[in-house]
Parts: sequence; C-alpha cells; structure tokens
Amino acid sequence: MSKGKKLALLLGLIPFVTLVFALPLVNRLYPVILGLPFLLFWILLWVALTPLFLWAAYHLEKKDAQDESEGGSR
Repeated sequence: MSKGKKLALLLGLIPFVTLVFALPLVNRLYPVILGLPFLLFWILLWVALTPLFLWAAYHLEKKDAQDESEGGSR
C-alpha cells in the first residue's frame, strides 16, 4: 500500500474515531457552547467536518492513483 493510500485511510478514520471512541471522553453537560451541551456540540461539529476529511482523503487517493498510472510507482 502506498503512502498516499495510507494517509487517505488515516484521514477517513479520524472522523470515525472521534465520533465513536472519543464520545465517552467528551460526555459532559458543561461547558455549554452555542446553547448546546458539549457532547451535542462535539457530535454536530464532527458531522460537519467529516465531509472535509473525506474530500481530502479522496483527493489524496486520486493523486496517488494518477502518479501510479504515470509510472511514478516505486
């Protein structure tokens, strides 16, 4: 597996890890951010950030596939 594909996979895993495994760590009522308990704010923040991470992973993998098709593979 190439470096670009590994980095793309890592970028795709970050939102999953923050939404599944970090929830017990951020399960707090206070502080209240924008009138929302911190846990709800955390979930909404990561739901909004997930497309950005997946977009970056897509472009990394696309660039890596282009490099391999041009003979840039080592």
